[in-house]
Amino acid sequence: MNSMTLKPRMSEKAYGLSQSSATYVFEVPADANKLTVASAVSKQFKVKVKSVNIANIKGKPKRSVRRGGRVSQGSRSDSKHAYVTLMPDNEIPVFAVEEEKAEKAAKLQENLAKRSAKAAKKESK
Repeated sequence: MNSMTLKPRMSEKAYGLSQSSATYVFEVPADANKLTVASAVSKQFKVKVKSVNIANIKGKPKRSVRRGGRVSQGSRSDSKHAYVTLMPDNEIPVFAVEEEKAEKAAKLQENLAKRSAKAAKKESK
């Protein structure tokens, strides 16, 4: 358990938690515990961890229909999520790329609106 790989969970709930309460969600191995997750986050991202909560998520049952009409039943794999809350003034740039994309899209919309306004002025003259 010396080298734990932390995979950030990219979902709307995880994004909302990171924005409102500085809580980040990671998918962790099944044998991880709170202490190992806290030390891995602090080493990997160089931040101070306030608390860690862990949730074991049971896989949902699934059915798939194969060729010939046969139905096979199975389930998604189980997973474990760690909710890591950081100390104040600490943050992890997990969603930085998503925010940059949103800012670029907003600037593009502004530029398009300005261009259309200029074109409308020219036509009215």
